[in-house]
Amino acid sequence: MSGSDSSSSHPDLALGIALDDIADGAMIEGHVGDAAVLLVRRADELFAVGAQCTHYGAPLADGLLVGDTIRCPWHHAAFCLRTGARLRAPALDGLPCWRVERRDGRAVVLDARPAAAPPALNAAGLPASVVIVGGGAAAIAAAVTLRQEGYPHPVTLLSADRDPPYDRPNLSKDYLAGTADADWLPLRAPSFYTDHRIDVRCGTRVARIDPAQHAVELADGSRVGYGALLLATGAEPNRLTVPGADLPHVCVLRSRADCDALIGKLKTARRCVVVGASFIGLEAAAALRTRGLDVHVVAPDAQPMAHVLGEALGGTIKALHESHGVVFHLGATLAQIAPDSVTLSTGDVLPADVVVVGIGVRPNVALAQDAGLAAERGVTVDRFLQTSAPGVYAAGDIARWPDPLTGERIRVEHWVVAERQGSVAARNMLGQQQPFDAVPFFWSQHYDMTINYVGHAEQWDRVEIDGDLGAHDCSIAYWRGDTRLAVATIGRDLDSLTAEAALERQIAAA
Repeated sequence: MSGSDSSSSHPDLALGIALDDIADGAMIEGHVGDAAVLLVRRADELFAVGAQCTHYGAPLADGLLVGDTIRCPWHHAAFCLRTGARLRAPALDGLPCWRVERRDGRAVVLDARPAAAPPALNAAGLPASVVIVGGGAAAIAAAVTLRQEGYPHPVTLLSADRDPPYDRPNLSKDYLAGTADADWLPLRAPSFYTDHRIDVRCGTRVARIDPAQHAVELADGSRVGYGALLLATGAEPNRLTVPGADLPHVCVLRSRADCDALIGKLKTARRCVVVGASFIGLEAAAALRTRGLDVHVVAPDAQPMAHVLGEALGGTIKALHESHGVVFHLGATLAQIAPDSVTLSTGDVLPADVVVVGIGVRPNVALAQDAGLAAERGVTVDRFLQTSAPGVYAAGDIARWPDPLTGERIRVEHWVVAERQGSVAARNMLGQQQPFDAVPFFWSQHYDMTINYVGHAEQWDRVEIDGDLGAHDCSIAYWRGDTRLAVATIGRDLDSLTAEAALERQIAAA
């Protein structure tokens, strides 16, 4: 997944670029030796950083400059131009930096600067250890951030998943479609955890939290003490309760094990029924069509994802899937599943070798509730992501936090939000008191169309569309009263970044 590389078509920045050719705000992609480098001018300052985002390799020259940061055009990671430090997920690594000098009216990029060492923290006041319960986005981001911030004490990650942290968004996209290799999935090599002294225990279930004793109890009865605790237990997929829902060809898609099991069943399958027109359901439908299966989607909605994206965009998504051969059965639910077919509430019978269920998820809040933590439709946290128990934080799908734009408490089930919360929670464990005020972001991929969405709009009273939905070139703004809550874009990466920055300014002014 690389969006750019050094090439002879890009200038050799070691030979220099005339300063008169570099306007304020200019980004010039070039190379120094074999390395792809981006030369950036901000007022009278010059910066040289890696030209590709460290997440999926997007060309940062197509991104957006905000102050002394650069934002990735694909998935909105943010980096510091001065140090290369990654400021926001989904990137987990920073950018390399090069020295730049002015010589004879030219900006000349010199040697690479050595990577910055983690800061030396004052041990006083730091938690004696950190335990992270969970193995997803928030968990890995927290663990990485703790070490990047220089935290010196033990970090233990307790995950019920059989696999170390992996790129879950890829499961319903390229990995399920067969266009991504399995070695793309792990977010870190095993050696990373050893080198950074992160104790990752996979297949480990936490049975109980004891906030009074600062300990968690595992399913085997053993206990692990903590100085600070992060709950990042994620969510579980909702399951059908109709007759036949427990048959072996009925699958959910949440974990890598789920996806591998589904892929194994596809070897002998030709016909698939997807239950639910959710993001996961429709991304899975697109991946299965890419594999050549016959796909039928069953959902009670009148229009796919209209409750999240509106009728117009929902209709565009439906038309795109239909153009690729997907057949929709809307206004219907499953009544029964047989070994080779499903029966709908309408009485229709559809042949099915595989049934994929994508009908939403429910947050895993039982540990928090049983420990007496405040919870209401999620684990209640303050703007620093701390729960009602001192020293206990929550992040990701379970966390319900105060939205700085509206003041309402919200819970968002998206990967990038979870990663960003994990990083903020980690910094706050170290005493930084950083409020979580990032604008929510997610992306959804359907064939060659990607939807980017910034903000959060559970309810809106009007939608404004700029551009051509049918041509997959548009921006869609969701308003409530005089407040723009969210913006979805198709084919307009820079517009999405600009909308995100505008929402950040709204938050700052609120």
